[in-house]
Amino acid sequence: MPEPFQPEDLRSLLRPLAAGEDESPAVRAYRTYYGLDPSERHPEAQTRLGSFEAAGYRIATQVWLPTRPVATLLMLHGYYDHMGLYRHVVDWALGMGFAVLACDLPGHGLSSGAPASIGDFAEYQQVLRGLFDQALALGLPQPWHLLGQSTGGAILLDYLLTGEPRPELGETILLAPLVRPRAWGWSRFSYQMLRPFVESIPRRFSINSGDEAFIDFVHHQDPLQPRILPTAWVGALSRWIPRIEGAPRSDRRPLIVQGEADLTVDWRHNLEVIESKFREPELLLLPEARHHLANETEDLRRRYFAFLSERLKP
Repeated sequence: MPEPFQPEDLRSLLRPLAAGEDESPAVRAYRTYYGLDPSERHPEAQTRLGSFEAAGYRIATQVWLPTRPVATLLMLHGYYDHMGLYRHVVDWALGMGFAVLACDLPGHGLSSGAPASIGDFAEYQQVLRGLFDQALALGLPQPWHLLGQSTGGAILLDYLLTGEPRPELGETILLAPLVRPRAWGWSRFSYQMLRPFVESIPRRFSINSGDEAFIDFVHHQDPLQPRILPTAWVGALSRWIPRIEGAPRSDRRPLIVQGEADLTVDWRHNLEVIESKFREPELLLLPEARHHLANETEDLRRRYFAFLSERLKP
């Protein structure tokens, strides 16, 4: 494992992504640490780390560009995650000939904001619109496919159901999408009891993937992992759930991958909601898969990437 980088030093170096400035040794150290350098498997690809402003936050963002991209994948990570953990998705997308554009959500990774917190889920929509603006500024090729893991999937659900989907959009991929977390009734009750007294509680790390090396890295070696669960984020989620469950239907047809061993989200309820909101969404169920599909075992990743590749062929 490479030597850890210093997140605060790197945050101070981030410049607008569209500026195209040369990268520093700190940026290269970050990319090496998370295995985000595509040169070994995709030597022709170029990559750049920068930032943009949205919803009052400085949002860290990153682009990967093959020589002649045929489409673009816009990627949103899950809660407690950051784009540094999504090298498998980036590798698959580059293999498909896609440019990839990703960002760290507010309070996550290299972006600004209170750790793992948000005032309202509407702020995530502002970040997503900012990501679209970056794709336009960079001239990234259409169609723009969307991919969201867990909370990233919730953001995309919100956009498809309550926003005005852009004409550039292609397919939408939802990996273990969040509508309600598991045991939501108890979580909401706990939030209501704790809210007057505390701003956060210690985070409980879970084993949400069958990849033991990934679990060890996230639990013990990743310097960008938040260590708390803010009550503000739970409150924002509690206001978002009834709004999204009451949203009107959409004619879009998202692609959904869901593990049946997922103990993080209430996936049966979530699939019922999603299937009622969209016109014949396509679903791949993986009996052995847990929640963090972007970092599940190689066999499981191979299976769902084959499912997605068949449907996203240029």
